[in-house]
Order: sequence, then structure tokens, then C-alpha cells
Amino acid sequence: MALHLIKLAVGVSDLAHLKTLQAARRKQRGMAPRAPHWVYTRNTPKRSTDLLDGGSLYWIIKGVMRCRQQLVGFEEAVDDEGRKYCRIKVKRTIVPTAPVAFKAFQGWRYMEDERAPPDLSRGDTADMPADMAAELKRLGLL
Repeated sequence: MALHLIKLAVGVSDLAHLKTLQAARRKQRGMAPRAPHWVYTRNTPKRSTDLLDGGSLYWIIKGVMRCRQQLVGFEEAVDDEGRKYCRIKVKRTIVPTAPVAFKAFQGWRYMEDERAPPDLSRGDTADMPADMAAELKRLGLL
């Protein structure tokens, strides 16, 4: 059974904005447009084997879990000031998920597979405003 990570997308307004930011960061780092994306964090997950067995990184945007990216790998590194950090490698494809309201936290959290929201198919609520989708979810209509 897969294990997943949850992370806040701070300063991101919607899925399109997340895609734009990630593309800009890949370009800034001189990576190919189709290259996988790297997410930087301070701590390396201890359960990396479980995470790489089909796990994804789920993004929380404006208090709502909205999408995921499949986990590909982890690398530990040290910055110019000698501080350790972790690079989380994810596939470039952003998969919209059913919206789930989520409280803010720092860093990242593990999430068991049975708690993961289902993926949305094209034409579902992916383009719906996050607050509307969250309210419909709260009312049990999504």
C-alpha cells in the first residue's frame, strides 16, 4: 500500500499558477522543459522506500488539497552555508484531485493511501474555484 506526502503550496493561487511556477523554476535552473520537477525541503523523509512504492506528493493550495504529483526519488544535499536539505523529485504531470479542506502546517506530512482523495477526470471540479469546491465538499455534494 502506497504512502504519500502532503505539502503546502505557499503563495500559489490555483493549479495553473502551480504549473507556471514549476515551469519557471525548471527554466531558471537550466533544466529541459520536460524534465521532472524538484521540490526542496529541509528534512528527508525516513519512510522513503514506502513513498517510492507508488506514492505521490499532494499539494495543498489555499487550504484545500487540490492535486498531486507522483514521487520519483529523494536526494540529500548541503547548501552554500553548510545546511542539509532534501530534494524531492516528482513527475512533471500535475493530477487534479477531489478537493479536501486542510489546516495549515509547516514542512510536509505523511498520508496513508486510504486517506488520499480520488483523482478528478477532465471536466470535473478541477477548474472550480477552491472555496466553492471546499464548500460543496463540506456539504457532502462532492
